[in-house]
Amino acid sequence: MELFKNALAAAAFSPEKMKKVNLFDTERMFCDVYGLKAGQEQTAHAHAGSDKVYFVLDGIGRFRIGDEERDAGTGEAVLAPAGAPHAVRNNGPGQLTLLVFMAPKPS
Repeated sequence: MELFKNALAAAAFSPEKMKKVNLFDTERMFCDVYGLKAGQEQTAHAHAGSDKVYFVLDGIGRFRIGDEERDAGTGEAVLAPAGAPHAVRNNGPGQLTLLVFMAPKPS
């Protein structure tokens, strides 16, 4: 397993939909890079037994966690606790790059 990776260099974007690139995947967790072009989103969903952390590498995203919704930008982290519905949308004109951790890994 490769132990060191450049998350920004791994980022990818698609004109059709949000793009996910896996950085690390173990029995206990995974870590992905999400690339969202302007107007793209990850629709609301929940994970019953897993917590998720979004870390904004670049850009500004509109995050909804449960009933709370707000913007988070470069350098900010957002927690989606297990069972909480969550979503993210790129409302800005530029690209949005997120580092996403999830543990424990869903089965």
